[in-house]
Amino acid sequence: MIRKSPVFARLESGESVYGLLNSVPSPLLCEMIASAGYHFVILDMEHLLRSGDELMHCIRACESAGISAWLRIPEVDVKLIGRALDAGAEAIVLPRVESADEVARALEAAYFPPLGKRGISGGRITGFGHVSLPDYIELANRQTPIVPMIESAAGLRALPDILALPGVGMVLEGALDLALDLQLGPDPLHPHVWQALQGMADACTAAGVPFCANPRSPEQQAWWRDRGIRSFLAGEDRGLLHNALKARLNSLQFPN
Repeated sequence: MIRKSPVFARLESGESVYGLLNSVPSPLLCEMIASAGYHFVILDMEHLLRSGDELMHCIRACESAGISAWLRIPEVDVKLIGRALDAGAEAIVLPRVESADEVARALEAAYFPPLGKRGISGGRITGFGHVSLPDYIELANRQTPIVPMIESAAGLRALPDILALPGVGMVLEGALDLALDLQLGPDPLHPHVWQALQGMADACTAAGVPFCANPRSPEQQAWWRDRGIRSFLAGEDRGLLHNALKARLNSLQFPN
């Protein structure tokens, strides 16, 4: 049933939030991520083929475990945005955003009239009628459900216009794709990329929109904290799981 996002409630109260990109489709894993203490999980559809039933089970698992389910979609798909929000996704992550128009179309799809053009439905998001449709519309139109990712030079140029749009809940950085777009190779730690990320964070801070960092070194993490950044992405579960499994095997094969 619709509620104010605990993620944004924590940020408004001055607390930090931590999220993880989910690249291993599994409701059980969503529950494990919640049990580990994360506040939001981004269910990825940009790089994965996922079925509607599997996504629905993951959203339910997140709800039962107390973690916010966000959905990263491959492009601005008006119908998909509406269905995802109807299903209970708390936010829609837009990868490789390169214009304010893209974000505006997503916002229009996420909000009900008079703020947008989203179609109405009851069902589970209203508690099967526990929340009246007028109350549901009022609650939904007070959310900030659209989260753009800036991953290209065009996205950097468009960022000021994007931040001026009402309803943008947070901005995520995509340093790896940004490095590729800048012709720097797969090097998210390149100095030019690091400089771009700092400028991105400064623009978000000036606009009053949370910036979500994905620290790739202890030095970056310390720098972000010193700058007052309180939203963090811990990478993706696939890489973390693989590294943990590999490290455990190495500890058995080559004990100290």
